[in-house]
Amino acid sequence: DISQKNIASKTPASPLFTTTNVPVNFNEYWYQGKAELSTFDVEQERYGEMRTAEQVNIFVSEDFSRSKQVKLDDPNSAGTDRVPVLKLNSVRHFHTGIYDYATMQSVFTPVDGSSTLKSTCSVQDWCGQVFTQQNLEKDVYRSRSFSYFETEGDTEVRLPVALLEDELWTRIRLNPATIPTGKMLIIPSALYVRMRHKPAAAMAANLGLESGENERILRLTYQDVQRSLAIHFESSSPYRILGWEEMNDGKIMSKGTLKALRVEPYWSQNSHQFDRMRDSLHLNF
Repeated sequence: DISQKNIASKTPASPLFTTTNVPVNFNEYWYQGKAELSTFDVEQERYGEMRTAEQVNIFVSEDFSRSKQVKLDDPNSAGTDRVPVLKLNSVRHFHTGIYDYATMQSVFTPVDGSSTLKSTCSVQDWCGQVFTQQNLEKDVYRSRSFSYFETEGDTEVRLPVALLEDELWTRIRLNPATIPTGKMLIIPSALYVRMRHKPAAAMAANLGLESGENERILRLTYQDVQRSLAIHFESSSPYRILGWEEMNDGKIMSKGTLKALRVEPYWSQNSHQFDRMRDSLHLNF
């Protein structure tokens, strides 16, 4: 699944981000033919009550198509259409009474520091499902959403090329020094937009980095809505995610705490003999 050894790309660096070299051990960690699997115990608010949830983050490098914005089948013949990216698939499960929720978010961020090419978010529960996709197109993000709710329906809007809240996770893993701080426009998380039935829009916000002895914190605070996000991560490369707190209207919307981490070629571990490995990740769902 990971064959690309050279992280150089011809995609020009975005003016949103500083051009900082990736850490010296970047290739060693991200191009070893495996993915990083991390599991989190999560407190999740839904319908005014806190729920017990579980999340799995799957970080992996792969070769992406610049034009089609999908994973390349044959990177060696793609030429300049090939863009090395760091991908995050984030899967969350929780119950609300008798029925359950399953959410998944995917982010594809070029390792050269240019703007994220694509992000997706899907939410399934017993009522129905919603799918959102944002694609980079020149100077805009094309945001499309498909929902079973009449008031939301199928929509498409163009958003400015602002920082995506959902790409903060991949940018931390690439190099937190490349993340701009201060006041800026940020496009809120697609999962937040779905859970709170908000329209997709770029919003004024503030980003700040705090340093501690063993960890750093990236803090995001929105200006016009009572929403904030704090992501805790290791101080040194590969900057593993340790947890987060997501606040909305002064209350916890979600809070995650790291419980296990493995680096594995999971795509080849799909037979019954690997069932036992789920225990090492402390998976409950």
